[in-house]
Amino acid sequence: MTPTVASPTGLRIGDLAKRAGTTPRTIRYYEELGLLPSAAERDAGQHRMYSEGDVERLEQLLRLKDLLGLTLDELRDVVEHEDARSALRQEFRHGTPSRERREEILDEALEHIGHQLALVQRRRDKLDALQAELEERRALLRSRLREL
Repeated sequence: MTPTVASPTGLRIGDLAKRAGTTPRTIRYYEELGLLPSAAERDAGQHRMYSEGDVERLEQLLRLKDLLGLTLDELRDVVEHEDARSALRQEFRHGTPSRERREEILDEALEHIGHQLALVQRRRDKLDALQAELEERRALLRSRLREL
């Protein structure tokens, strides 16, 4: 299989889908939901074009959805916090904030990470509960099997 290479203007939606292991329909849907930024303005009949940053963002969204089993609303929430952290990171690294503002930026970033960690912990708790339930059922079945 030939690797997809971005043209000087970017990737088409089909190429993006292949790179990320999804479908163009999913990409369009994620754009409609605001999970992915809409492709740059284009003239009627022109193809959507995507950047390497779009590839990375889509791969991250798909990874989070798969790994954590997030709903689309939860995924949107995670993305909002990630975008906020990104903006804070940019201000911290490239702005000229005062010491006080730098402290505020770090505090705000900690809050965003805390929110994301809470979501991960809720998912972990649900998985732990499911695991405990399955282990209990397995033990019961093994007990019944021994009784036979």
